[in-house]
Order: sequence, then structure tokens, then C-alpha cells
Amino acid sequence: MTATLDKPKDQRLIHSGIDWQQFKLIEQGFSDSPGIRLFYFKGQVEILAVSQEHESFSRTLASLLMDYCVEKDIEFNPLGSFTQEKGQEVSVQADESFLIGKSTGITPDLAIEVVFTSGGESKLNRYQALGVPEVWFWEDGVFGLYHLRSHGYEKIEKSEVLPGLDINLLSRCLLMASRVEAVKEFRRGISAV
Repeated sequence: MTATLDKPKDQRLIHSGIDWQQFKLIEQGFSDSPGIRLFYFKGQVEILAVSQEHESFSRTLASLLMDYCVEKDIEFNPLGSFTQEKGQEVSVQADESFLIGKSTGITPDLAIEVVFTSGGESKLNRYQALGVPEVWFWEDGVFGLYHLRSHGYEKIEKSEVLPGLDINLLSRCLLMASRVEAVKEFRRGISAV
């Protein structure tokens, strides 16, 4: 008889009825806790404990996007999971975020959420409050891309922030078992265009 270990999954807790000051106290309590992401939007707090698999996947995705920007001579500034806040209304930590081009502000042009639990599209309100132009969700092996319009986010088929990026190539490479082969395949694909 052999024992198998299940891969640890992300764990998510949502609580409503929290004011901004209470959120800030909760945030302080988790300040030295690696792998914890905190979100706040209009009285609702989400605490997300991310798995090692989540972090590894997120870093691979960021690495591929940085390779893409370098190959295509696109200026970028990776912000990672830097906390973005607006007043006492919203606080977000995307898995990955980027300033693209000559942007010098603090609001990213692109925020990416790796969704291993649930709640992808429901998070769009948070990003809209911050004015993030484009948000991507990676869930169940598929990207959902959204671009901010005057009426809110609209689902799009290809990125408007990185319009030349082949999302299908990126998806295919992210699903490869070998990270080394994924990077090689992605680099071949972006240099061929």
C-alpha cells in the first residue's frame, strides 16, 4: 500500500461587515505571514492563503511576460503582488502586475490573478475602483482577459495592453509539465513572429 500526498490547495476566507480600520488591523496581523494575500472592497475582506503551486505558476507566468517584453522591446516594470489601495474603499494584491511602456504611476496597466479556488470575475469591481486598464484571470487552464471601458470591464479576446502577445501560445506553454521546455517553446514562438 502506498500513501499519496495531495497537493496543497489555496484556501480562501471571506468576511463581510468589516470597516477600513478593522481591515488595517487584520492586515497588520498577517504582515509577517508569507503566502497570505489580503483584499478589501466596500466592507468585505478576503484572506487568501496561496499554495506553493500557485506561487510557482504565478512566477512562471511573470517570467514569460518579461521575456516577451524584452524580446519585443517593450518597456515594463514588474510590480509583482504589490498592494494597490484607494482611499478606504479598496485594497488589492494581484498575483502579478505590470506597468507597461513608459508608465510611471503606481496603478498597474495590467493585473493578473491566478485563480486556484474561485471568485475570478467577481474581483473585477476591485480593479475597476483602482482604474486598472486590463485584468487577466487564469483559471482551469484558460485565460479570461478584461479591458476597462467607460461602462466597466469588457471581456476581450486579445490583450490591448500587449496587443501582439499570442495568448494561445502563452496558455500552451503554461500548461507544459517542464518549466524549462515551456520557456524554450515560448521564446521560440515569440521570436518567430
